[in-house]
Amino acid sequence: MATAEAGPYVRTGGLGDVMGALPAALAARGHDVKVVLPRYKTIDGRRHRLSLLLDDVPVPDGGEMSHASIERAGDSARGVEYLFVGHSDYFGRAGLYVDSRSGTDYKDNHLRFAFFSRAVLELARHLDWRPDIIHVHDWQTGLVPAYFRVHYAHDPVLQNCRTILTVHNLGYQGLFERECFADLDLPEEMFYAATGAVEFYDKVNFLKAGIVLADKVTTVSPRYAREIQGSEEFGCGLQGVLAARAADLMGILNGVDYSIWSPKTDRLIPFRYGPTNLSGKRMSRVALLNRAGLPLREKIPIIGLVTRLTSQKGIDLLIEGAAELFKLDIQMVILGDGDATYHRSLKILEKEYPDRLRVWFEFNDALAHLIQAGSDVFLMPSRYEPCGLNQMYALKYGTVPVVRAVGGLADTVRDYDPHTSDSTGFVFEDYTCEEMIGAVSRAVQLFPRRREWGKLMKAGMRADFSWAKSAASYENLFRLLSGS
Repeated sequence: MATAEAGPYVRTGGLGDVMGALPAALAARGHDVKVVLPRYKTIDGRRHRLSLLLDDVPVPDGGEMSHASIERAGDSARGVEYLFVGHSDYFGRAGLYVDSRSGTDYKDNHLRFAFFSRAVLELARHLDWRPDIIHVHDWQTGLVPAYFRVHYAHDPVLQNCRTILTVHNLGYQGLFERECFADLDLPEEMFYAATGAVEFYDKVNFLKAGIVLADKVTTVSPRYAREIQGSEEFGCGLQGVLAARAADLMGILNGVDYSIWSPKTDRLIPFRYGPTNLSGKRMSRVALLNRAGLPLREKIPIIGLVTRLTSQKGIDLLIEGAAELFKLDIQMVILGDGDATYHRSLKILEKEYPDRLRVWFEFNDALAHLIQAGSDVFLMPSRYEPCGLNQMYALKYGTVPVVRAVGGLADTVRDYDPHTSDSTGFVFEDYTCEEMIGAVSRAVQLFPRRREWGKLMKAGMRADFSWAKSAASYENLFRLLSGS
């Protein structure tokens, strides 16, 4: 597997969570799994006991030859070997993708991740280990299938490999200017729309290359796999390309690593609990309010959000509808980082509702766990959501999700119906403030009815989104491709 992020080594969101858990789930099913990622400067080599495996792997790089060092993690988790491609010029920086000084993407990201993609294939040739499947993730590894087709399809080590691309979020495609194509060591005909795989409105598109050239394409929920083929809104301009690959495209729902995300065992929350004894949740609720500096109000639900502050996540609905939303009897805590415009707007709202709203602009894993445990409701009003993990975490923590019916949110949360026993949350359809506030209002109205609220909580806590089922689906796909 090739990825730009994998927990616990480096992660900024869902991709890192998935790549910390899916490989282990496959290894538990008896597979020999190696995960390759860049050796970023931010990775703590001492903590993870990294050691040099290969010192000088030659990697073609923009028509010249560079060299990569390969390190191996000494704490390789649960039967998975994690390998790190080192290159001081490309990865010895403070940021992963963005220059913190300018706040913009590194100008040479096309070179950095083209080099990484090529290094993944060269590394496979140097390991004396013949993989059946090369499974790549998101735009940063989108060129792996392209390089495989052009340079490695007849290599004696790799010629029997098959490639799979998983799209975790179609909103990020790896778009670069046309002139960057000359740096990629790919034939000119691969650029053009009619014959190639890389061109996208006269730009270079790494993700499109992977979608077109991988043997199979997956994405991270069944609903999202359908959505991205059908409209510009979800397909982000690639809906036609995806529809053309419909026979080779499938959605496999992400799972949850319950060794990390379970209130029974979570070491990052102050009080542990389960569905048969919820006293720890009540105490975590108090701890969250104390951390937020908000008053304790037993009969008012706490609504939590842990999110990137981007337009995808519905933050504009929250800001636009704040006046009506805070007419409801609620308190709210938000943890996230992202668009500076949203930072400013949320800071203004925090001052306007000092005893109702607390916002933290940071990435804080321990606080994310506390918000899941201490909140009563978890809000995800996403414009689109390939899978979403937070709603599945919330279910396990007895924190009732309020979500929009898109992507994996629709696949995992069942709208409240007092006449059924399998409801797990509140779902709204249209991307409007009115719809979102209507769903939150339904939750607020049910919250004082403790018996019914308790049934809803416990139904969510019983839901099983462990990786076992998802890993079995990937295994079936791998076997189909490899003929085993």
